[in-house]
Amino acid sequence: MVRRIGNSLLTIRKMDIHHVLADMRVNYTQGILVENEAPIEPYSLFDLWLKDAKQRDSSSEPNAVCLATCVNNRPSNRIVLLKHYDRNGFVFFTNYNSRKGKELTQNPNAAMTFWWGQRQVRVEGSVEKIDDSENDEYFYSRPKGSQIGAWASTQSSIIDSRKVLDDNEKLYSQKFEKEELKRPPHWGGFRLKPTQIEFWQGRPCRLHDRLLYTKKDDQWERVRLAP
Repeated sequence: MVRRIGNSLLTIRKMDIHHVLADMRVNYTQGILVENEAPIEPYSLFDLWLKDAKQRDSSSEPNAVCLATCVNNRPSNRIVLLKHYDRNGFVFFTNYNSRKGKELTQNPNAAMTFWWGQRQVRVEGSVEKIDDSENDEYFYSRPKGSQIGAWASTQSSIIDSRKVLDDNEKLYSQKFEKEELKRPPHWGGFRLKPTQIEFWQGRPCRLHDRLLYTKKDDQWERVRLAP
């Protein structure tokens, strides 16, 4: 197969793709993760790593996280944005009628994975819906267009075309020129309350550092895992 890129020709053979993928590798050398430098609880370390990720690349979204859910033994995942975290858990927002919203209602067990170049954080636990006051506080902090979008999109439902979405946006934009724009009752946040948090730091030769924090009786226990 031949593709033109700019003024040059690029030849791609199907058999070469596999060789390219097999040869893709990075030798991680940017950091270490050792017990005597790690806090006894995970939140301080998460805070440090998140801030570092933001400083390393200010144009990225370090709060983007892969959220995994599972019902009927069928897992699914997607990227959401972390909007708040503290020692009570990790908060993200969604349409409660979306696929993930329905799955989390049916099975509240969930997992998150943050990926920051040569670092990874995995969070496992169960979710709960946050209260109306927290939902309202965040909803009204959003740009008006995003607020209208929460009304315009019947998230995860099948629609005939993009025009349906555009028409809904126009409809609600006109509606809320005359009426108070309130938070949709089907839109709000979940809080993932962790029982385990694992920190992974890439190291040379694939001998990575892994520290696992497990919550037991409101206390955190920390162990090292083999890479």
